[in-house]
Amino acid sequence: MEQLLQHLVNAAVLGSTYALLGIGLTFIFGIMRVVNFAHGELYTFGAYMVYLFSVVLGVNFLLAIVIAIVLGVLLGAVIEFTLLGKLRGADIDTTMLVMIGVWIIMQNVEQLAWTGIAKTIPTPFPAEPLSLGVVSVAWSRVFVFVVAVVLIVGAQMLIQRTRLGKAMRATFQDRDTAALMGININVIYLATFALGSGLAAAAGALLGPIFIVMPSMGNLAVLKAFAIVILGGLGNMKGAAIGGFILALVEEFGAGYVSSGYRDAMGFLVIILVLMVKPTGLFARSERIG
Repeated sequence: MEQLLQHLVNAAVLGSTYALLGIGLTFIFGIMRVVNFAHGELYTFGAYMVYLFSVVLGVNFLLAIVIAIVLGVLLGAVIEFTLLGKLRGADIDTTMLVMIGVWIIMQNVEQLAWTGIAKTIPTPFPAEPLSLGVVSVAWSRVFVFVVAVVLIVGAQMLIQRTRLGKAMRATFQDRDTAALMGININVIYLATFALGSGLAAAAGALLGPIFIVMPSMGNLAVLKAFAIVILGGLGNMKGAAIGGFILALVEEFGAGYVSSGYRDAMGFLVIILVLMVKPTGLFARSERIG
């Protein structure tokens, strides 16, 4: 029972960041119909920005995370404005190739700037773990979970309860009609890609200090993000959040009760089995955003 509870706690922490990745990706696809292959590199970007500001420049750790998220939003806005904005109306294959190119360029720039040597990011949290009965969890992981949940709830509230969120949902339902109602589609697309990029950068900023930071860390992250989106149902934000926790739970139990070497394989195996039964994903609905 002690081991079971410990695995559940670990899965909750990891699942919260997986949910951020999945929500950011499904957010972009649901509204813009863009398959963002550079999502993993935005995740990596967030981790490196925390390293830059916290370790290299000596900025306060918490402030460094905020800066990393803001810079992720700005980078997403730049990518959308300079590349995707020029491809408005292009077919999905063209945008996929462009985003693959962004993925390759970003990874090579990171390799050039930071070399291939793995970086570690120290945290200001106590080394002594938080004990909750028979379960113990590092304070840094508690911080990751709390911040990730706040961001997930914030993204959901933005979609459901703000004027911008209503405009985004209207654009998803019918872009042409939304434009006739006075909604600036270009602004909505810019905000959508920026927000999705910021969520990916947030996941990297939170997990970077937990693990290690390297240029290739986004490769597996983007695969997991796609897996989460497909598992939850394309374009479904709530499905992506739940899918993130499901994937983390399967990985954690697979590593704990089978072998740590099969952690990633177990998650993808379950996704394959789920899609064999329900190809549209677990939570697919007629509406895919909100």
